[in-house]
Amino acid sequence: MTTSNTAAAATEAAQLPVELNRSSPVPLYFQLAQAIESAILQGVLAPGERFENELALAKRLSLSRPTTRRAIQELVDKGLLVRKRGVGTQVVQSPVHRPVELTSLFDDLARAGQNPTTRLLDYQVGPPTHDVAQELNISETTDVVTIRRLRSTNGEPLAVMVNYLPGDIAPDPDELETQGLYSSLRTRGVHIRLARQRIGARAADRDEAALLDEKYKAPLLTMHRTAFDDSGSVVEFGAHVYRASRYYFDTTLVDR
Repeated sequence: MTTSNTAAAATEAAQLPVELNRSSPVPLYFQLAQAIESAILQGVLAPGERFENELALAKRLSLSRPTTRRAIQELVDKGLLVRKRGVGTQVVQSPVHRPVELTSLFDDLARAGQNPTTRLLDYQVGPPTHDVAQELNISETTDVVTIRRLRSTNGEPLAVMVNYLPGDIAPDPDELETQGLYSSLRTRGVHIRLARQRIGARAADRDEAALLDEKYKAPLLTMHRTAFDDSGSVVEFGAHVYRASRYYFDTTLVDR
């Protein structure tokens, strides 16, 4: 097969059946963008797959080129597609979508079929800082275990997680690369019932950027969580950062 035929085959493989409702008040570019996004999130279009160019897509769907270009740009802006010079438009690894619930990242990724892996970066036992002691509601003279881990999904780095726990319930280091923290706590009879959580954002420092394969000062999502057990005792305080290009939280809002 010639080079041109190979490229054509790759483009053909990424063609997506799309049904557009031309009588709907929903703009056609938005309908198209939603159809492509759904196909990416469901794995119909695989990461790294070359996507049909906008001119061919416009012709096939009887759309104007500006309409098609706007739909594709929506997905580029969301980080689902990327334009590469000399290659065309390609599908990017799907971002991790996580509901805001009292669950661990490892468990959420495993349930979603995202193949989570963990690398233990640091494990230390010693007195906490003033702020950590306040979060855990303990004396600054009480030893705590500080755990730092790199969480990846499908081979892509996703989050750097730092957790602080009282020493008497902390998992052993070898457990932390094979299962989630909350799962390890459950095997010790610790059941987390309530958590206070704060979500924010900041720029990556040099160490975080290197670990997460991001540029220095790239945007990161932050999450601080203080977890309580059945008796109301604090059992864990976590400070995590996530790649904003690969991760987002999902919430449902209800009118009271």
